[in-house]
Order: sequence, then structure tokens, then C-alpha cells
Amino acid sequence: MTHPPSLVSVFAPATVANVGSAFDVLGFAIDNPGDTVIARRTSTPGVRITSIVGDNGKLPLSVDENTAGVSVKALLSAYRNIHPTEASEMGIELELTKGLPIGSGLGSSSASTVAAVVAANELLSTPFSRRDLLPFAMEGERIACGAAHADNVAPSLLGGFVLIRSYDPLDVIPLPSPEDAWVAVVTPALELKTSDARRVLKRSVALESAISQWGNVAALVAGIFQNNIELMGRSLEDRIIEPERAQLIPGYAAAKAGALQSGAVGCSISGSGPSVFALCRSHEDGKRIAAVISDAFAQAGVASTQTVSRINTTGAKVISKE
Repeated sequence: MTHPPSLVSVFAPATVANVGSAFDVLGFAIDNPGDTVIARRTSTPGVRITSIVGDNGKLPLSVDENTAGVSVKALLSAYRNIHPTEASEMGIELELTKGLPIGSGLGSSSASTVAAVVAANELLSTPFSRRDLLPFAMEGERIACGAAHADNVAPSLLGGFVLIRSYDPLDVIPLPSPEDAWVAVVTPALELKTSDARRVLKRSVALESAISQWGNVAALVAGIFQNNIELMGRSLEDRIIEPERAQLIPGYAAAKAGALQSGAVGCSISGSGPSVFALCRSHEDGKRIAAVISDAFAQAGVASTQTVSRINTTGAKVISKE
């Protein structure tokens, strides 16, 4: 009989949510950056967070205030219904290493949460499938921004493009990953809280804008299935959310204009911002376009970091087990 591991290390990747026109219903994973969580089995019941590295002291160690802690508690509670004796006698300790900047628009809270639930599930000998883990990870998002969104946690957990058709009932649809697409992501040195980015949004939209948005979302999904990045790029046009959030990101207008003039097939805000992503035809194009976007932010007095990636099709990855 194989004994369950006592220590598991998991990496969960960054994600681009919203994807232009598809506000709150579409996201995809990229290769890096990401967060790493080490989970240990202990004989003291319950969940504890023993350390967080890379957050500059911003994140709470309190389990009930930390997205990873809340999600692992939810997982253990569900596991207790399956194995009540074992669950009542064991505990899990978590160590978080943040590779993602907080408030970057790249799913920082989601990456920690996903890495934690995958690691905890491995400690328990994987009683839950990856899809089964999604509701637990969504509980962390409820703590992070007040709503249990899945457009970051689902792609970080499952990899690739993921469409959230419905939340009640939860209906999550993995989509194919276009082979020819590269993504340039530039993160300005600004922190933009999701809650603040949501406050600037209008509570109602004109019918004309809504119709345009529906057409773009449908065409974006069609472009993904057709492996047609030109169609995907055209379909990123967002007439509802981007105009409001762009005001919160110094240099964004120039960054987007520069990206499109330099050959990006499309460009928009990643998640709630301030990160910017551009769809590109090649790795070389991605590097050049990322530099153009970074230069635009520099002109606005804002430093930035950049990465170029294919679509990550694997999602969270187990690094080691002992």
C-alpha cells in the first residue's frame, strides 16, 4: 500500500482574465510568473500558514484572512465528509512563496490559492479531481475581492483557455489553446486592487455597446477554436470595461497604441489591471512588443517588468512530493 506524501510542493501559473471583451467569463494561463506553495502534513488538526515570502509583509498569516488558507480549510471540510476520522486527526501547514506581484492583474491571489489546494489534495492522496478543486479555490477569491470568481482560478488550475458560462450552477468549459498564439505581458510597478477597479465600472450600459460586446465575445471564442489569432485580436475590443479602467493606469493609452502599431494583433488590460497583455504572432514579436509597452510606461514615469509566453496548457504543476 502506497503511503500518502508528507510534503508536497506545487507551482501555479499567472493568468490573464477577462481577455478584452469577455469580462468575468474568460481567462487563460501563461507559463510565468507564478506562485509556489509547500504543504506539509502535521499531527495537529487544522490549517496553518507558517510563512509567506515575496509579499513584502502585505499578506496575512491568519488562515481565515488568507485566500490559500480559506480554500484549504474548505477542502479539508469536504474531505472530512468522506474520511471523518482521518480528517479530524490531521493538519496541514502551508508555506507560500509569491512570484506574482500583488494587485498586478495577473491572478496573484488565485495562483496562491490554486497551488495550495492542489498541494493539499496531493497530501490527501488526490481524493478530488482538478475540476472538483475549483469550488474550493473560488472560496479564496471570495476573500480576495468579495465574489467567488473563477476566471483566474480556473485557468490556473486547469491550464489553457477556460470559459465560465454560468456560476449558478457552476458551468466551466475548457477551450482549445491556439497553437500559433504568443502573449506579451507587461506589468507596471503599480498596485491596483480588484475592488477599486470594480468601483469605477458603470452599473448600466447602452444597448449598442452590449450588442458590440456580445459579438466580440462570440468571435473571440470562434477565433480560439479556429486557431485564428487575427480574429482573436480583432475581438478583444472592449467598449464597456476597458474605457473605465484605462483611466486608472498611467500610460495605458500610449502603451496600447504602441503595441498595435508594432504588430500586436490585439492588446488589452489583464484582469483588473494594471498589467497589459498583447496577442502576438511569434516569440520575437512578443519580445519587441513587450519592450514597446514598457517604453510607454517609462515615458509615463512608471517602471515595469515583462514576460513573453505561449498559452500554458497544463495549469498548476506538482514540483515535488516526499
